[in-house]
Amino acid sequence: MMNYYIKQKRVLFTILALLSFSNNGWTANLHDSGDSAWILTSTALVLFMTLPGLALFYGGLVRTKNVLSVLMQCFSIAAFVSILWFALGYSLAFSEQGCSFIGGIDRMFLANITKSSLNGSIPESVFVMFQMTFAIITPALIVGGFAERMKFSAMLLFSLLWLLIVYVPTTHWVWGGGWLSQMGFYDYAGGTVVHINAGIAALVAAIMLGRRKGFGSTALMPHNLTMTVSGAAMLWVGWFGFNAGSALAANGDAGMAMLVTHLGASGGVVSWMLMEWVRHGKPSVLGAVTGMVAGLGTITPASGYIGPAAGLAIGLTAGVVCYFATALLKQKLKIDDSLDVMPVHGVGGILGTLSAGVFASESLGGFGFGEGNVSMADQVVVQIAGIGATIAWCAISTFIILKVVGLLTGGLRVTNEQEVQGLDIVSHDEAGYNM
Repeated sequence: MMNYYIKQKRVLFTILALLSFSNNGWTANLHDSGDSAWILTSTALVLFMTLPGLALFYGGLVRTKNVLSVLMQCFSIAAFVSILWFALGYSLAFSEQGCSFIGGIDRMFLANITKSSLNGSIPESVFVMFQMTFAIITPALIVGGFAERMKFSAMLLFSLLWLLIVYVPTTHWVWGGGWLSQMGFYDYAGGTVVHINAGIAALVAAIMLGRRKGFGSTALMPHNLTMTVSGAAMLWVGWFGFNAGSALAANGDAGMAMLVTHLGASGGVVSWMLMEWVRHGKPSVLGAVTGMVAGLGTITPASGYIGPAAGLAIGLTAGVVCYFATALLKQKLKIDDSLDVMPVHGVGGILGTLSAGVFASESLGGFGFGEGNVSMADQVVVQIAGIGATIAWCAISTFIILKVVGLLTGGLRVTNEQEVQGLDIVSHDEAGYNM
């Protein structure tokens, strides 16, 4: 009887193995409902980061007359980018029929993706949607660089062109089997793809559009910090889907990524608060939430490769480095990156991507320092190459895109009179508040 059951088990395993065979070879996984449930949840969390998280975070930071414009920009980017991702973006980013620079077009309009299509152990439709939320939040982050002064039409056209020309290729390089992936580059959840790209694009846009009227001579204060803190809290929670979801499975990698993400955010809050406390006598609410975003952005590329001690160290470092980067950009260089995208996301992304090479750990229990299969020095060289390539491609491409968009829309920026009136009325004929 025992031999009979053993034979039956062998037959069952043989059938399962045959079912997992495809034209591309043997697949490593069958569908896992637990993994699928976690990535479905993560997808909702990442979308929650943009709507309403980032929208409220940014909306509270601008002045009363521009609050609706920022909310509308985040909302419309979510809709337009989703359609573009479905039509072309996903295929160019993740199709294997392209080259090391860009994917193919065989997955345009999600051709051949059915309910039974798998990406690893999850349905490919879930993977498409999960990656779509990353594509949504990245151009939405850039909004902070030109807030309160860019035409709505120019913003929309720029966001769509930028997605195809900048975001999609770098996504393929890092996550789609492109040349950086082949080099062994570490970017777990978007240090280069999301944060460095967004920061550099925001910096270029801020320089090209020029400063807001009154910048440097008038205090351009946030109009509703309660709204900003509410949005920041949503970002903190949503970021668990961002980083832990990037494991694409409900497993120990996801658990560790979630833990180090939380510690990174906490470290960013503490160190930014301490910097303000020492330098100005008291910590600010705005500083605390900015430190949180700095910690989260910095931990993102390293989150799947490091342990808790390194996660806290990276967060604490991020709060200090991004604090001084913000002061340098606005006070010394006089660049009006309205909502600090470059000093927080850009600088944080660079710091975190380098940290991934330094702190990567096989055991995920200590500080790392080259415990992986590649020496720390060699990995850091790869990280620097990826950072440099991302910065160069993004900066040059963003400059060209903005020039083209400016020509097509009759200029990137609203007039002085319109800026004084506020973009809520000028762009949407509505007001955020009935005063």
